[in-house]
Order: sequence, then structure tokens, then C-alpha cells
Amino acid sequence: MTSPLTSERPALRIQVVGTSGSGKSTLTATLAHQLGIPMLELDSIYHQPRWTPLPETEFRERVTQFCAADRWVIDGNYSVLRYILDRRITHLIWLDYPRCFVMWRLIRRTVWRAVSRKELWNGNREDASNWLSRDPELNILLWAWTTHQRNRERYTALFESLPNVSKMRIGSPFRVSRRIVRVFAA
Repeated sequence: MTSPLTSERPALRIQVVGTSGSGKSTLTATLAHQLGIPMLELDSIYHQPRWTPLPETEFRERVTQFCAADRWVIDGNYSVLRYILDRRITHLIWLDYPRCFVMWRLIRRTVWRAVSRKELWNGNREDASNWLSRDPELNILLWAWTTHQRNRERYTALFESLPNVSKMRIGSPFRVSRRIVRVFAA
């Protein structure tokens, strides 16, 4: 609520987490648009041209600069950023969908991206040849499958470790819009 004495709006710093393919980027873009706040997709700065990772120091610097504002929404969760984000976020949204649903969604998205040659970030595109790789670092489908349970455990611990943050755990994509509108429309 805006104070009658100032035109300042309250801090609203939202982080959206979830396993690969859960819809973090879509939700983040929707929230940014509806709330009129800037957004940052962490993958877009981490993955430099030719999928080269941004050096950790620079990655932290860029995220710290973005997070200095009082109103934003950020998508993703990199362990090297936890200490920055944990101190800044006011809201944490976890898209906690069943593995089978996430995999169906991710397969559909990955095939579309590979066929359309859609640029993701910094000239990077998904390559269909990676689907055959047994290396989860190269194969997004294998990555999502093998990290789903570990992410659940990690996000459960994250929820417990942030007592002063408003948290929302969403277990169904069909509930996202109703819950988000109800929480942030006020």
C-alpha cells in the first residue's frame, strides 16, 4: 500500500523457483508485466555465447546490481547466488509440479525450440543432438529428470530457512493464475 505522505511503493522482490520446464520464465514474465516491475531470467546472463558460463564473480555482480532495486521479479536459482537473494527477496514462489508433468512440458518445449531454432539467450539455441547425450549438463531432458527430486529437497529446505519471506508453493499449473492474482492484486 502506498503511503499517503509519499509516492513510494512497498518493496516487492519476488523470486520464482522450480525445476527445469516448470514454467518459471513464463510466470516471471507474466508477473513483471502485470505488476509493472523489471524481471531477470538468471539463465539469460549465466549462459553467454556458445553456452559459456559467465564467470562467477561477474554473475554475482550483475545479479547484485539488479537486486539493488526495491521492486523486481527474478527467475531461477543458482546456489552461488543464494546469499544475495536470501537477503533481498520479499516473496518466494515455488512451482512444485509432479515430475511426469514437468517432463511432458519440457519435452514439448525442447522439441519446439530445436525445430524452430529459437534463440534463447546470447545467440544460444537448443540442439537436438544433445537429446542423445548421457551427460545431464548437455541434455536438458536428462538434467530435469535427474534433478527433480534433489530440487524438491533443496526448495523444501529453502522454504524452511527463510522465516521472514512470504512463500507460495504451487503444486498445480492450473492454480497458478488464481493464486498469483489473489496475492499480488491487492
